[in-house]
Amino acid sequence: MIQRIQTLYLLAAMLLCIGCLCSPVAHFVPCKTGILAELFGSYSEVEMYNLWFVSEGKHVFYFCPVLMGLLVIATALMFIDIWFFRHRALQMRVATFSMILLVFWYIAYGVICFYLISPALTLYRPHWTAALPAAALILLYLAFRSILKDEMLVRSLDRLR
Repeated sequence: MIQRIQTLYLLAAMLLCIGCLCSPVAHFVPCKTGILAELFGSYSEVEMYNLWFVSEGKHVFYFCPVLMGLLVIATALMFIDIWFFRHRALQMRVATFSMILLVFWYIAYGVICFYLISPALTLYRPHWTAALPAAALILLYLAFRSILKDEMLVRSLDRLR
């Protein structure tokens, strides 16, 4: 199981998603007036994690459970997908669904950062950990191709019998 390259790709993608779950994905500097100034108070900088906003070490506001949910489901599916090594067709479907969830994570991230938060705040800076799901997406694609290659090999060997 572990000697197959797609298992290593899936494991690396899962670790990257776990790293993104534990790290901030964006930094915001709130404006001095308006409704968000009342919400954030006089904080100098606000970090956005996948589930909440943190400023000066305190949880300020729980806002984005969609980001957390998508990433947790995708990570759990990657872990489950590792154990489907005997069912290659199912493994390809689960890897494809995980890729779709990561694409939806980026869509939700863009909507939250650019349309909901950024117009009301003065400065938005993405954190480098926001690129980890993209790297996981690439690794999932490589795992999908390796699973497909294994499936084609098994089918060709079945034809020879």
